[in-house]
Amino acid sequence: MNILMTGGTGFIGQHLIRRRLALGDKVYCLTRNVERVNALFQNKVEGVRALSELEGQRMDAVINLAGEPILDKRWSDDRKQLIYQSRVGLTTDLVEWIGRQASKPRVLISGSAIGYYGSHSAETLEEDSTCHTGFTHTLCADWERAALNATDLGVRVCVLRTGIVLGEGGALAKMVLPFKLGLGGPIGDGQQWMSWIHIDDEVNIIEMLMLQDQHEGAFNLTAPDAVTNRVFSKTLGAVLHRPTFMPMPSTLMKLILGEGATLLVEGQKVTPANVLATGYEFKYPELKTALMSILTD
Repeated sequence: MNILMTGGTGFIGQHLIRRRLALGDKVYCLTRNVERVNALFQNKVEGVRALSELEGQRMDAVINLAGEPILDKRWSDDRKQLIYQSRVGLTTDLVEWIGRQASKPRVLISGSAIGYYGSHSAETLEEDSTCHTGFTHTLCADWERAALNATDLGVRVCVLRTGIVLGEGGALAKMVLPFKLGLGGPIGDGQQWMSWIHIDDEVNIIEMLMLQDQHEGAFNLTAPDAVTNRVFSKTLGAVLHRPTFMPMPSTLMKLILGEGATLLVEGQKVTPANVLATGYEFKYPELKTALMSILTD
């Protein structure tokens, strides 16, 4: 297969590209840093800086995972605009590029996030659940809408409402250090829900959606076992054999991250209803076994 990827140097993208290279696919990566792509993948991926470099190149699939990091900086108005444009703007450009191609890809797999639903306290959220308004919902809804425009071009589209992805690196790497130092604990009262997924299941599901033509629309990419932040903290501490009695005040998180702190102090309880309906069986359906696979030898 010929696959065009955006976000290929990110956490999910790297795992997915290495999987597809091992299976013999030709991967093109849209990137601002071709040198980094060459270094990460030993010159086995063709990095391009602009879609114009690919005019007329046949692609079997497009996988769109690009976007500025969400929680690395406080959300100023400028930062929110950059987060928005890096997702919605790029996706719009990508669909316009698809529209210009004589031979169109069979499928567009495009990123989104469980932020689509906004903050919820206890309701279990499926793909057709009610959403709460706010920046994350607007961001994800517009991002998905931009991708779904490709259906008008005859392209099958799947959007990935991804939760917290656990693996070596990514979000878990940022969480682990304070726990290893014995300083880990819940955020605020710890009652907010955390919807997570192991990187192996994330990649497996993306591949399934890419290869099986009957699937389209929105999919929650989360494990069936959503947990509260308190349970997540206790489980992580147990796997690392460390105490978990140092809570992080929610007011401090809000001071550090501003509006972005809502992703950590409120949360959503998401279930992967549409993924389960495909018959997919999770490799890591439970949090403890998922963490042990990553953090223990």
